[in-house]
Amino acid sequence: MKTLRGIWKLACRHGVVGIVVTVVAVLGFRSAVADWYDVPTGSMQPTILIGDRIFVNKLAYDLKVPFTGVRIATWGDPVRGDVVICASPVDGTRLVKRVVAGPGDEVAMKDGLVWINGRRLTYVPDAAGGIPLGEAGLGMTFSRETLGGREHIVAAMPGKRSMRDFGPVTVPADSYFVMGDNRDNSGDSRHWGFVDRGTVAGRVTGLAMSLDKENGWRPRWSRFGRNLI
Repeated sequence: MKTLRGIWKLACRHGVVGIVVTVVAVLGFRSAVADWYDVPTGSMQPTILIGDRIFVNKLAYDLKVPFTGVRIATWGDPVRGDVVICASPVDGTRLVKRVVAGPGDEVAMKDGLVWINGRRLTYVPDAAGGIPLGEAGLGMTFSRETLGGREHIVAAMPGKRSMRDFGPVTVPADSYFVMGDNRDNSGDSRHWGFVDRGTVAGRVTGLAMSLDKENGWRPRWSRFGRNLI
């Protein structure tokens, strides 16, 4: 007992306890309230670019016990058009994808265009001007897709073999059909199925910062603090 008291006093004297408490508090905040992640892949281009650091609101749908997936309270669910952080049903890898359809929806894809409950989404050609894609944008075409009453730009790569026809399938309860905005370069629900509601960690609300890998990690100043909602 004396030994433990001595260790405690020594830790307090050198500020170790304060450091540990601070670290636990920060990690707890990032686990249950808000977090930020670097994006290493281009599956969500042109909405989210390689080198973007995204901000995630983990209180968007519910409150979880820090460091666990246990929900304490729920006040909402993902809706069509939301960009979410979720876990891959294949290996648990953290993913950034867009919710395309929710529980009970019938979803299909025909010639690269999404259909929900028998109706095709609205698409308008877009030049995607001003989006700094660099070489990654070569060969891409862009359209404005309306999903859940909101518009966003999706990319296609006509010269690449991809799954452009799929379904129809019906989304089961407590599940979601998610896709990347880079439709011909995204591993998503077309390939590995639905995402369980319990694995949705939060909603991506914006960009904290962005660095251009192709140009020596030069800051993309126009993307700092950008809102994605």
